[in-house]
Amino acid sequence: MSNVPQQRLLQTAIPGPKSAALQARKTAAVSAGVSTGLPVYVERAGGGILVDVDGNQLIDFGSGIAVTTVGNAAPRVVDRVTAQVQDFTHTCFMVTPYEEYLEVAEALNELTPGDHEKRTALFNSGAEAVENAVKVARHFTGRNAVVAFDHAYHGRTNLTMALTAKNMPYKHKFGPFAGEVYRAPMSYPFRWPGGPADCAKESFDAFVSQVHAQVGEENLAAVILEPIQGEGGFIVPAPGFVKQVADWCTDNGILFIADEVQTGFCRTGDWFASDHEGVVPDLITTAKGMAGGLPLAGVTGRADVMDSIHGGGLGGTYGGNPVACASALGAIETMKEEDLCGRAKQVEALFVPRLKALAEKYPQIGDIRGRGAMLAVELVNGPGDLTPNAALTGAVNKACHAEGLVTLTCGTYGNVFRFLPPLAASDELLNEGLDIFEKAFAASV
Repeated sequence: MSNVPQQRLLQTAIPGPKSAALQARKTAAVSAGVSTGLPVYVERAGGGILVDVDGNQLIDFGSGIAVTTVGNAAPRVVDRVTAQVQDFTHTCFMVTPYEEYLEVAEALNELTPGDHEKRTALFNSGAEAVENAVKVARHFTGRNAVVAFDHAYHGRTNLTMALTAKNMPYKHKFGPFAGEVYRAPMSYPFRWPGGPADCAKESFDAFVSQVHAQVGEENLAAVILEPIQGEGGFIVPAPGFVKQVADWCTDNGILFIADEVQTGFCRTGDWFASDHEGVVPDLITTAKGMAGGLPLAGVTGRADVMDSIHGGGLGGTYGGNPVACASALGAIETMKEEDLCGRAKQVEALFVPRLKALAEKYPQIGDIRGRGAMLAVELVNGPGDLTPNAALTGAVNKACHAEGLVTLTCGTYGNVFRFLPPLAASDELLNEGLDIFEKAFAASV
């Protein structure tokens, strides 16, 4: 259990004077391109609480964007990382390897969907994992084209910017981007023109038709999809859509890549969001929650696919760093021992009724969606007017911050309020955070 007191405490305005002084230093030292959503400078953190340099204790509803799933400074993570740092910090696995890398690869091969033989390669970030998954798919199939979806987010490198749908802030003036990347319509029930009831069939038919006409199945190496889209707005595809796409890929000799960087590792109530419908991807990318806060990512896939790459074709100086691997092993142990998949379902059961009650009072809440502890509300102008309401979303976010609740927004149109609490946060903290959100909403409408 965390030694950080699990209660909200406001000693100063948010941000406080010490944070403001540090923010002035940030402005002078750090590129303006690196922005900060809430400029409170954290000194300690644990469970569901962040403690800033002014002594304020804030409730965390963001988990560092779905990273500290097991809680900040989780005991098993701290113990394993401390021991590993004392042993050695780096050799480069491609030069002189170490067992920790093998243990993480074995864990990923076991935990990811499917009971087929698998292989794993480790990297540093979600974007790097996606880059390498596409490399593997192109090499294995001998094809070049890759299809991504509307509202997708896959990273900030050149290739992953090409895969990402949203221009500002991710792509604006950063082109030209990598070629042979095509976009298909996303199964987005809330905004599907034919309505939610027909979304599954119509969106799949639109996907198949568009890919056939604009790309050609015989040219397509891979289709990449987030089983629940992240930055694009926590969009949960219509039931059956992900499975249909995966099956279609199999039928056409195309690799299906599940980008589970944000959804993976208990976040949605399953080890992986693909598990919900029994989808078995050819390749799966992981990062974020896997390593308890340290930078680590992976590509796991069919053994025949992953082993088709020539020696030296995959790797990197820091990929699978031993300290990050130790952290991942501590995080995975925590997820198993504390049944964090079950805890994510409890979080959903706590949040959803309260969000539904709020939606009954305020028609600006157009949609409630998500699974487990990856939940969101989409804000609109009101009944009969589904125009995205980014202004209200921003106002509620700002009001939450002022009351010591760390919250995040997302969505292609900037109108989605997302909830990503650590699975170590208590029900008491979660309910208090929702109290703050409700009051912020009432004050902002």
